[in-house]
Amino acid sequence: MKNIFLLTLCLCMSVTVFSQKMSKDKNFIISSVEKHKAELIKISDSIWALAETAFDENESSRILADYAEKNGLTVTRGVADIPTAFTATYGSGSPVISILGEFDALPGISQKTSPIKEPFKEGAAGHGCGHNMFGTASLGSAIAIKELMDAGKITGTVKFLGTPAEEKYFAKVWMVKAGLWDDVDVNVSWHPSAGIEADVQSGLSLIDFIVEFYGQAAHASMDPWNGRSASDALELYTTGINYYREHILPTSRIHYHIQDGGQVVNVVPDYAKLWVRVRDPKRSKMLPTYERVKAMAEGAAIMADVDYKISLVSGIYETLVNRSGGEIMQNNLELLGPITYTEEETVFGKAIQKATGKPELGMDGTVHPLKETEENPGGGSTDVGDVSWNVPNINLGVSVAPTGTPWHSWAVVACGGMSIGHKGMIHASKAMAMTMLDLFQNPKLVSKVKEEFKTRKGDEVYEPMIEGPPPLDGE
Repeated sequence: MKNIFLLTLCLCMSVTVFSQKMSKDKNFIISSVEKHKAELIKISDSIWALAETAFDENESSRILADYAEKNGLTVTRGVADIPTAFTATYGSGSPVISILGEFDALPGISQKTSPIKEPFKEGAAGHGCGHNMFGTASLGSAIAIKELMDAGKITGTVKFLGTPAEEKYFAKVWMVKAGLWDDVDVNVSWHPSAGIEADVQSGLSLIDFIVEFYGQAAHASMDPWNGRSASDALELYTTGINYYREHILPTSRIHYHIQDGGQVVNVVPDYAKLWVRVRDPKRSKMLPTYERVKAMAEGAAIMADVDYKISLVSGIYETLVNRSGGEIMQNNLELLGPITYTEEETVFGKAIQKATGKPELGMDGTVHPLKETEENPGGGSTDVGDVSWNVPNINLGVSVAPTGTPWHSWAVVACGGMSIGHKGMIHASKAMAMTMLDLFQNPKLVSKVKEEFKTRKGDEVYEPMIEGPPPLDGE
């Protein structure tokens, strides 16, 4: 009898604790996101269909900015000298909590909402990283916070940042340089994923640069001795890079894309061009590799007797993790619980997995536990890293595609334009707004997040890895 009494008491206490955590204000947020749900899905689908790439996201940016304005946020367009970048703010005073919104697509992966590879528009771009959902979900969060402010529940400032060109030029670096986070206490972000978790992993720092070789044209058969081949220099350079791969750190990566290797076979080419990228989980380890790869270009130019030029495109930092913020996000994910899928959505997910050669496991809508932060994580890179070295960042991943889906592929595009993507987007919007609410209501949480940021950053002085204005012309 005593054991039954204790068990009953424990159950009652757990229910009480849960109900206290899922407060009226958090229920208000959930209701706000649900109220805007149909419009948010419409916006996401419109951006999905537009599929505009880096610095050309004119309509996508306008749709998001217009909706922010319609809902009472103050919008400033064309910030940081980037026509498609904007801010949307509401409120006044501290704390200032910002939230990121991306909306650029990737070239060449257009896809219908079908589990079989089938372009929506042949040769066009597609949202293979889910950014149509990224910006939309974040704006939904900002609007929910604005409505909570209007209800007199919280005070402070919410700041949505429309951030273009994440996939190619990393526009946030110019936005950071323009001071758009200087007044912010904590930043919140998310990214579409194949699982639900507070993201406490870093990413890879990287640097992008263009190498051009300039030689002398000549007839490739009649008088090739009068030519100095830029293409020879390019091939010598890439050969050097490929031999060097054996001797770089296991955590480092080098990629290149040949953009011009000559035009016709019977002309010794006088011009060649390639795009080079160097990565590592730590910027301090990436930079020496970068210097070595740059030096190789001079060696290749000497061997081919041509001139060369190196132009920096952009560079980004690894993400500075904030576990204190991750714990706040994790708590809200557990409050929200898992995403449930219909039989049709499960079948769709398994069909995607079958088409991409993955185990047919279906969707993962469970909330993953908070992981330990890895010293050298794999994966990709993001200019959220530069934000995270200037202001504490809390990040989230939410399922918008089935387990094992190849990212940056048609498979993610397919899911992002239908109900699987819609569910993940709405879930992310709620989780981020609930996390922002905790920060607005509890100054101690803001202080804890900021203290960890200062400790992790240490004496590092942030230096943006860019030169000149944003490359709006694509060069």
